[in-house]
Amino acid sequence: MKILVPVKRVLDYNVKPRVKADGTGVDLANVKMSMNPFDEIAVEEAIRLKEKGAASEIVAVSIGPAKAQETLRTALAMGADRAILVQTDDAVEPLAVAKILKAIADAEAPGLVILGKQAIDDDNNQTGQMLAALTGWAQGTFASKVDVEGDSVSVTREVDGGLETVKLKTPAVVTTDLRLNEPRYASLPNIMKAKSKPLETKSPTDYGVDTAPRVKVLKVAEPPVRQAGIKVADVDELVAKLKAMGVHS
Repeated sequence: MKILVPVKRVLDYNVKPRVKADGTGVDLANVKMSMNPFDEIAVEEAIRLKEKGAASEIVAVSIGPAKAQETLRTALAMGADRAILVQTDDAVEPLAVAKILKAIADAEAPGLVILGKQAIDDDNNQTGQMLAALTGWAQGTFASKVDVEGDSVSVTREVDGGLETVKLKTPAVVTTDLRLNEPRYASLPNIMKAKSKPLETKSPTDYGVDTAPRVKVLKVAEPPVRQAGIKVADVDELVAKLKAMGVHS
C-alpha cells in the first residue's frame, strides 16, 4: 500500500508571530519556518506503518514556495521515499489544496492519505475533510490510533465525549491529532541520504487547479492585551468585589 502524506511549511511553533505594520498579515521575513507539527505526526505514522509492513511506499507532498523543498527534505530524512512539490508563491486556501491533493491522489492511487488535522498558521482544520469529500473516500479525523487491517483501517478518534473507533475501507483519508505519536528526529546519515531521494516539482496548473483566493482578509491584528488580575485576602472580599461588579449568584 502506498501512503500519501501532505506536509505544510509554517512559522515554527517556537516563534512568536508578528503582525505586519499595515495589518495585511503575519510577518514571515527572516523568521524560522518548519514543518507543521501535526504533519510531522502524519509523516511519523506513515513511517511506522511502513516499518510494520502495512505500507510499501511513502510519498510526501507540499504545496507552497520553492523553500518548501526544505520541508519535504525533512520528511524524506525522517523516512519518506520520494516527494512532490507543487510550487506556488500564492497563498493557497484549503479548498485549492484539497483539489490539488485530489489530482495527485488520482495519479498516485494511494491506499491511505495521512495529514495533520490542521495547520498552526491558519488553524482551518478543513483540508482533510474536503479531500475526503472530493475523492468520495472514507475519512477518520483527529486520529489518536491507526491500525491497518488488510483492505481496511481502524481509526480511534478524539471526540468531545472521549474516544470513538471507526473502521474505514481503503482508500481512506486520516487526519492526525497530537496524541497519535511522538515524531522521530532525523539522523545525520538519513539527512544526507534525503538529498539524493527524488523530489519532483510541479505547478497548480499541471493539475488544472485554479488557486485564486475565495476569501478576502480584511485585517490581521494582535489579540487585545489581557488586564492583570487582583488578589483578594479571603472569600468575603471576593464576594464583595463580585457584588460591586454586578455579578450575582
